[in-house]
Amino acid sequence: MPIDEAELERRKKSALAAIKAAYGTQDDENGATLFISHHLEEVESSYWEEHFKASRPEAMQILDSLVLQNDFEDEDDIESLDFTLPGEVTNYLICVSFDEDGGVEEISMES
Repeated sequence: MPIDEAELERRKKSALAAIKAAYGTQDDENGATLFISHHLEEVESSYWEEHFKASRPEAMQILDSLVLQNDFEDEDDIESLDFTLPGEVTNYLICVSFDEDGGVEEISMES
């Protein structure tokens, strides 16, 4: 059974909203907060200049630019969504897991 595109879009919006809401909170130390701080330290300023027109963009600019990384060709259920930076600058992902009702369950940084 193919992925339900409407449900995918709903979960994508829900995941991105949850990532932004969690950023900078104590509960998000190992999720988006770690992802942003790590990449601001490790990624060359030329990448930031190319993609953000700034040598050190604001965290929300980066979060607004996240792109979906998943390949759903062989899946029929959306258990998690993976987001990363545009371009091929990192292997790290912000992974958003969903509970059985489709609500955001966990946000973590993975490689």
